[in-house]
Amino acid sequence: MKTLFCTSVLLLFSITIFSQDYQKIHEKAILVDTHNDFLMQTMEKKFVFDTNLKGKTHSDLNRMKQGGVDVQFFSVFSDGKQPNPYNYANRQIDSMDAVIKRNPDKIEKVANSAELQKALKQHKIAALFGLEGGHQFEDDLGKLEVLYNRGVRYITLTWNNSTAWATSAADETNPEGAKNSEEKKGLTDFGKQIVQKMNNLGIMVDVSHVGEQTFYDVIATTTKPIIASHSSVYQLCPHPRNLKDEQIKAIAKNGGVIQINFNSGFIDPTVGPREKAFIKNHKVEIDSLVKTGMFKYHAEESIYRKYTVESEALRAPFEWVIKHIEYVVNLVGVDYVGIGSDFDGIYQPPTLLDDVTDYPKITKALLEKGYSEKDIYKILGGNILRVLKANE
Repeated sequence: MKTLFCTSVLLLFSITIFSQDYQKIHEKAILVDTHNDFLMQTMEKKFVFDTNLKGKTHSDLNRMKQGGVDVQFFSVFSDGKQPNPYNYANRQIDSMDAVIKRNPDKIEKVANSAELQKALKQHKIAALFGLEGGHQFEDDLGKLEVLYNRGVRYITLTWNNSTAWATSAADETNPEGAKNSEEKKGLTDFGKQIVQKMNNLGIMVDVSHVGEQTFYDVIATTTKPIIASHSSVYQLCPHPRNLKDEQIKAIAKNGGVIQINFNSGFIDPTVGPREKAFIKNHKVEIDSLVKTGMFKYHAEESIYRKYTVESEALRAPFEWVIKHIEYVVNLVGVDYVGIGSDFDGIYQPPTLLDDVTDYPKITKALLEKGYSEKDIYKILGGNILRVLKANE
């Protein structure tokens, strides 16, 4: 009986020490998320970031601090269909600038690595922007430079739809719907000029959403390390938005980084077909919401929130996030992977990752897998900070 008691006490002590270890590592790490779509929640639903939005969104300011987020790239989104995409982009940046102005003790917009480190020392979230979709500077390099001056530090060259100068993954894998002809796949000469302009300014080139030809044109053109701000592994989940092994190797050779996306349909291969069936079953209701002027994503998102029992079944197991991280590590090394959650831009995150407060669970899982403290620091943020600095 005494032996059993001692064993139980030792086990409890070990669990407590382990719990403290992962929490301490998480607090010490610089956690960088390269893709959060909250600004679209502001545009579409008028949600305000510095209010309590638990149960309504994946993110808000206080929960982000609670989850240990140190650096956040806020996605500025446009599919180019707005009457004035450039103004639409600026309005999104305006909304976050207003939040930052109201909360100078909690969050600060930074322009470079030095300012970022200064903000972290003051225990503030360092905020930057990523432009999701090259439509937003309206083929005007002067407007691109203005957006850089407003805090944009990466540009996702396309969204699902192509620009006039770069083809998307969606269009390259579905040529019938492509804006550009077969002969014009990839970057045009102007597209290459845009990449060079980004290199010169210090804007990271983001290849999430782009087609394979565009991807390899970027690799051949860029003089700086690139990123995939929110993509996962094609070999584990064959979705057009994911990266094939040769692409992952090319990014590693370039010195860039792949930031793993939490979207259940991008990480678990069983989710995609079931999601399509779910959307099809509720198509009439979704279409009626779109007719009211609601953006299609938010119409579908509202259906996910309405039919919770059905949508909960579409969540990938948490383990899939770790599988995608480990796949990149095993393929090219620990220096080339990070986190690009896509929170507030995805319908259903994986289980256990309900919102931004759950990031410590990733640290815990990596520690359980045997990753060293140094390697965990790299995955959580060190790798992307290296690429950011290399682009400056």
